[in-house]
Amino acid sequence: MRIVIPGGSGQVGTLLARSFHGGGNEVVVLGRAPLPAPWRTIEWDAVHEGPWWREVDGADVVIGLAGRSVDCRYTNSNRRAILDSRVQSTRAVAAAIAGVPRPPRVWLQASTATIYAHRHDAPNDEATGRLGGDEPDAPSTWRFSIDVAKAWEAAATATPLPRTRLVLMRSAMTMSPDRGGIFDVLLRLVRFGLGGTPGDGRQFVSWIHDRDFIAAVRWLIAHDELAGPVNLAAPKPLPFAAFQRALRAAWGTRIGLPAARWMLEVGAFVLRTETELVLKSRRVVPGRLLASGFSFEQPAWPAAAADLCRRWRELRRGKRSG
Repeated sequence: MRIVIPGGSGQVGTLLARSFHGGGNEVVVLGRAPLPAPWRTIEWDAVHEGPWWREVDGADVVIGLAGRSVDCRYTNSNRRAILDSRVQSTRAVAAAIAGVPRPPRVWLQASTATIYAHRHDAPNDEATGRLGGDEPDAPSTWRFSIDVAKAWEAAATATPLPRTRLVLMRSAMTMSPDRGGIFDVLLRLVRFGLGGTPGDGRQFVSWIHDRDFIAAVRWLIAHDELAGPVNLAAPKPLPFAAFQRALRAAWGTRIGLPAARWMLEVGAFVLRTETELVLKSRRVVPGRLLASGFSFEQPAWPAAAADLCRRWRELRRGKRSG
């Protein structure tokens, strides 16, 4: 297969590119400043038509991942960059697919599990889940994230693509042992004794193990009956208190200082990020994946955390010995 990954130079894109390239597929990553890689990398501006359209023509699969990181303070300029980078790049990919003679048979477009409402009472699947934005007690930053997610999906569905199946991947946090990812950040807190309960700990965490994420993407490519929104999340989300407790156990420590909400606000200000990343309850389940027959290698967080901690240690030992 020829697989084109717009915005694929980040952690998730690298996971996919590494897996598909290792399996003998032709992988092309589109990036604003392409870096050397074992696969082909092509420059694009994520807005305008250009030579990169030739990569889309005749491709089997396009996996759209472009978008500015949300790990920042939601200032006006950052909000505009977060929104524009997603909407404009998605429109550009849609225009390319609509405009080439041989469009891909499937377009997997990134979305986010953040699109669902902050809730504790019931899980959100694709059929019965409640989209967010109307919660009376939600901070404006949370509503902004939901507005971005809705605009992101709307940009993907605005252009008719009769020859290309579109899947909107509403992904939870992808946990991998690679440096700089969300798991690396959470584990760093645990390693320094700071991995206690954030806030009241009742907020749910939705996550997906990196190998299950890759397997789910492969499943979506292979299963023509799956189109539209699909949740990419492990089937067992859990409250943050239990999540952190399992991560501490997997690492082998019992110490984890809790953080009250006000402490998180101060810490987020210092680190130039937002508390939404840990305080919003994301209780998302993969209804359509499970109904289609997909089987998770790591459905529960305690075993997944143990695997990730083991691989994290192996990866760092390997680099030191190298």
